[in-house]
Amino acid sequence: MSFHRSALAAIGASAFFYVAAETLPIGLLPQISADLHVSEARVGLLMTSYAVVAALSTIPLTAVTMRIPRHLLIAVTVAIFAVSQAAATFAPTFPILAGSRLLCALAHGVFWSVLLPIVARLAPPDQIGRASALTSLGNSLAIVLGVPLGTALGQWLGWRVAIGSMAVGGVICVVLLLTVLPALPPLPRDRAAGVGQQLGNAVRILRDGRVARLCLVTAVLVIGHFAAYTYIAPLVRRDGGLDGAGLSALLLGYGVAGLLTTYLVGRHIDRRPGPLLLILLAAQAASVALLAPVLGLAPTIVATLVWGGAFTAIPAVLGSVPLRIAPHARDAASAVYVVAFQIGIGSGAFVGERLVTAGSLGMLPLLAGVLAVVAGTLVLFSRSVFPTRISADDHHRVAAEAAAVAR
Repeated sequence: MSFHRSALAAIGASAFFYVAAETLPIGLLPQISADLHVSEARVGLLMTSYAVVAALSTIPLTAVTMRIPRHLLIAVTVAIFAVSQAAATFAPTFPILAGSRLLCALAHGVFWSVLLPIVARLAPPDQIGRASALTSLGNSLAIVLGVPLGTALGQWLGWRVAIGSMAVGGVICVVLLLTVLPALPPLPRDRAAGVGQQLGNAVRILRDGRVARLCLVTAVLVIGHFAAYTYIAPLVRRDGGLDGAGLSALLLGYGVAGLLTTYLVGRHIDRRPGPLLLILLAAQAASVALLAPVLGLAPTIVATLVWGGAFTAIPAVLGSVPLRIAPHARDAASAVYVVAFQIGIGSGAFVGERLVTAGSLGMLPLLAGVLAVVAGTLVLFSRSVFPTRISADDHHRVAAEAAAVAR
């Protein structure tokens, strides 16, 4: 079995626009705030509301859609994304803008839940992690190009043009997905199961201690990261005086660092996930914590670039774990992992908003650093989830178990 590279590329492109659109308000906080006459802290809550809806809807909507062919389902979720971005482009008020994003959030959880199992069906057993990392390059490119270029475009032509470009990209991705994805019918096991049974599978999967630990590590880390990252614009403005083109350039550097790290991690993710994750978490903790005091321009730039290089690669490692530790229920495990990630995003953005409103902007990097250390400690004591080394025999055993359950 070989890589379906064109299909993986189309999925990665779709992930690019999803990530870019979800996080674009971070770079456009001042523009949206001024145009719609709301505070920057309230605009930051766009991240929280989006994540809450995605977290609440992921498991039930994933269960309801289990009988839909996977290649059609992922295309539908991207089509909903395109419609929601078009609505956001013309939103006359902040509530309508928030509502259009909530429409996207309903499709978001399903998109990410089916993405990983689809990737597993498009790659050889011992290269699933590498394939996941390849599609994760779309996430990294969203940070490299989507957010900084969207921020620059929003500053030049207005935030509505930046969001409108996301809608256009979504339409292109729908066409690509329908063109290059092979037919991926639902597995016989999923076709035979009812909605109630699918919901039960998603709930029961959390009883698996390894899945529960993965979700705990994910939520703890992401809460800290998004508490700080949601307010990176005012943070670097405080520390280094960066705004406008300077902010766009720094976000570009943040993403470039993440892209390079994701590429390097992808070469080893199928063999040494535990050590890779610990190295990334250590770099994340140290770099983001350095931003707690006011550093000045040069140290702020260096710390932010290391932060971007570390965190952007982490989802590539975490995202392959559900496929490996729960081969008997990959869709359910992926769904609860997505929920944990969205809980982290929403909770982090909310905590960040509370601290910013209270005038404690400098506490955000410190919180992110502490929670990265906590996540690293959990990883250190979860070797069955994040092993030091994985052999080829281990990969084939997991693939055999997944194939047996699917029949």
